[in-house]
Amino acid sequence: MPRLLVVHHTPSPNLQAVLEAVREGVAMVAEAELAERPALSAGPADLLAADGVLLGTPANIGYMSGALKHFFDTVYYPCLDATVGLPFGVYVHGGDDTAGALRAIGTITGALRWRQVAAPLSLTGAPTKDDLEAVRELAATVAVSL
Repeated sequence: MPRLLVVHHTPSPNLQAVLEAVREGVAMVAEAELAERPALSAGPADLLAADGVLLGTPANIGYMSGALKHFFDTVYYPCLDATVGLPFGVYVHGGDDTAGALRAIGTITGALRWRQVAAPLSLTGAPTKDDLEAVRELAATVAVSL
């Protein structure tokens, strides 16, 4: 069964609600197994065992969380050649702006040569019902792409 790795940094109630929606979205795809790892503890073995990845982070001062950056720093060289073409998706939650975080994630995933299978999801403020539905759809889309 294909494995979707969800690498996330979830420090707030808003991001916890988003992570719950991710779980629900992946659960809608019977052919996908969910593996969740906090960004500070995820490593090369987790990534190499996955068939795709969904990245989740808050936007902190115009950038991705230090936790997600740590994940990228940890896996970059050990996984550079082995994960070319890896399907991925990303969601970013911010108080008012996620552009810098999305740009940085795009730069790193581009250097890794991963394949984005869904449009990045930018969320600001408290997640609405529509936001959570978009998160479910993102997670299901990435899971189906495996």
